[in-house]
Order: sequence, then C-alpha cells, then structure tokens
Amino acid sequence: MNAKNKEILRLAWPAIVTNITVPLLGLIDTSITGHLDKTAYIGAVSVGATLFNMIYWNFGFLRMGTSGQTAQAYGRGDKEGMMDTLFRSLFFTIVFTLAIWLLQMPITRLAFGLMKTTPEIEQNALRYFSICIWGAPAILGMYSLKGWYIGMQNTRYPMMIAIGINVVNILTSLFLVYELGWKIEGVAYGTLIAQYTGLACAVGLWFKSYRHYWNYLNVKKALERNELRGFFKLNGSIFLRTLCLNAVMSFFTFAGASQGEVLVAVNVLLMHLFNLFSYFTDGFAYAGEALVGKYVGARNETELKETISRIFKWGGALVVIFTLVYAVGTQPFIGLLTDKEEVRQAATDYYLWVLLVPVAGVSAFLWDGIMVGATTIRPMIMGTLLASMAFFALFFTLHTQLGNHALWLAFIVYLAIRGIVQKIMGVKLT
Repeated sequence: MNAKNKEILRLAWPAIVTNITVPLLGLIDTSITGHLDKTAYIGAVSVGATLFNMIYWNFGFLRMGTSGQTAQAYGRGDKEGMMDTLFRSLFFTIVFTLAIWLLQMPITRLAFGLMKTTPEIEQNALRYFSICIWGAPAILGMYSLKGWYIGMQNTRYPMMIAIGINVVNILTSLFLVYELGWKIEGVAYGTLIAQYTGLACAVGLWFKSYRHYWNYLNVKKALERNELRGFFKLNGSIFLRTLCLNAVMSFFTFAGASQGEVLVAVNVLLMHLFNLFSYFTDGFAYAGEALVGKYVGARNETELKETISRIFKWGGALVVIFTLVYAVGTQPFIGLLTDKEEVRQAATDYYLWVLLVPVAGVSAFLWDGIMVGATTIRPMIMGTLLASMAFFALFFTLHTQLGNHALWLAFIVYLAIRGIVQKIMGVKLT
C-alpha cells in the first residue's frame, strides 16, 4: 500500500470508529424510546437533542480550532504552542459552560417559541433537556481534548473515549429505562452519566501519556492579548460558520416536528442514515485535519497536495459503498429501530433522498477537515452561507407543493453547494 495511504488510514480508522459511535449514541436512545409505549417519545428525544445541538454546535470551534492550531504547532515542532493551545481551549470551556448554565432558560423559551410541535413532545423534550444540560462541562471539555489529540496525530484516544461513552450509555440507559422504569428520564440520565465518564477518560489519558507537556505551558503567553486575538479571530469565524449549520439542522427538525408525530419520527430515523455516512466520512476528514495541519505547519506543499488528493480518493470509495448499502439496507434498518408500522410505511416515500446523501455530502465533509487543518476558514464560511441561503429559499418556495419532500430536497442541495464552493476556493500555503 502507498505510504501516504498508510499514513491516512493510521489516523482515519480510529477516527472512523470514534465517529460511528457518535450516531450509535443517538441510535440507542432512539431504539429505546422507539419501543416504549408512546410514539411521542421518539420525537421528544429528537427535539431535546436538537436543543443541545443548537447550544453545543455553536461551540464546535473548541474542537476544530484546537485541532488545526495544535496540528500546525506539531508540524513546527513547537511544544509550547501545542500546550498553550490546549490551555486556552480549556480556559474558555469553563467560561462558556457558565454562560450556558446561566442562559439555559431563555434558550429553551426561544427554542420552543419557534417550534410547532405537540404539547406531549414538548413536555417530554423539556424533561430530557433539564437533566442533560448539566453535562455541558463534560461535552465542551471533551471538544477541547479531542481536538488536541487529533492535532497531536493521535486519533486512538478519541476512539477509546467514544467507545467508553457508548458502553456506559447503553448499559446505564437500559438499566434505568427497563429495570427502574424511568422512561425518558432514564435515557437522559444514562446520557449524562456517560458524558462525565468520557470526560474522566479523556483527562486520565492525557495524564497517562502527555503530562510531561505541562512543563511547556506558558500561562502568561497563552493569555496574552495577541494570542487571544488570534484565538477569537479563528474561532469567531468558525462560530459564524457553525451558526449557519446549526440554523439548517435545527430547522430541519423543527420543520418536521410541525408535520405531526409520524413524519417527525420518519425524519429522525432517516437522519440517522445521514449521520452514519457523515461521521464515517469525517474519519477521513479528521485524518485530513491532522495531516494538512502538520504539513502547513512544516511548510511542505508537496505533501499537502498529495494528502488532499489521497483523501478524496478514499472519499470516492465511500460514496460507492454507502450508496450500495443504502439501496439494499434502508428498509431493514428502519424496521430495526422501530416497530411502529405507520412510521415504517411512511418512511418508504423518502428512501430516494437517502440514496443521494453520499454523493451530495462527501465533498463538503472532506473539505471541512482540510480547511480546519489549514486554518483556512473563509471557504468554509462562504460555502456554508451560500448553501444555507439556498436551503431556506428552496424550502419556503416548495414546501406548500411538496411538503416534507421539499425539506429533503433543500437539504441535499445544501450539502452539494457546501462542497462545490470549498472546491472552487481551495487551500494553499500562504
């Protein structure tokens, strides 16, 4: 095998395992609630999870900015820069956690004021949210540490953390729901316990392998005005891009919720297929973050171009594989997740959109990783902004005639435009 492919796979396969476990967390929650006595539980977990996405996705720069800056410091051999980047990220994790806790009530009022859903879904979603909100420091802390590990060319530790989270979540949720009868509260507490278990693992692994980097920490330099200005310039740009992503993904759930319990359940189940592909492809995107950042830091344009080329060849292979798998496996997959016949029947009308996800989404996902590694954020912002405008324009133009199909059409176009714009703008050493 080509040496570059080996290097990519060395980073990609643990990241793939990590990312596959992310939708598994949602799949387990969906599967548990899908076999309870009320269809509304499926929608409630989805809406509750969307509320957290509205919050946490906005702080995704803690992972992405940390990853890109750490990888470039790694490429330069700058150990002080590696450690200072982690310290800044964890410092702002504490600041942002306090802000989330203080603003949780206005956030929920705004979110449910915008949503059009049934009273039962809203009531259960609030119960789920009120428990899981206390996991904010665990989630944000893991963002920072995961980004740092990726930048350090170590995707194995995020894999180990993710596996631990899922094992704890599955066992705890099943026990709380089926043994203690806690229903949606059991799902929420299972998630919360798993999140703090993940944070404990992330910190423990750092002390196991990287504690000697503490000697390179320069707190004064890490919090200097120029360093903070650079932090906010990069991460502020990622934040704006994330707002656009968040708007689209949140609206997707809210628009489905306004069409009744059956269609919101259909959208939740089919979006798990989108998540499976996106997280799998993001394994190669994370390899791109680590390697592109390293070669940008080392000023090695030859290796940079070769890495990008190889990553997209792997992406093409994923498109073929997932399209074939979705063509034959979507119906059995839906049947596995729910025994509600009305949901399973309604889902058959939307299988075509699932088949278009790999082709439309692969370029956007891979370019995101490449741009993060290079800390070249402008193409990401432009692509996401234009794609988001197209998404909302298409939906509001066509939803009266096409209903829920307009939502999926707009989403597929949104994915495609993100990838096209980033391809046109590209990334270069400056």
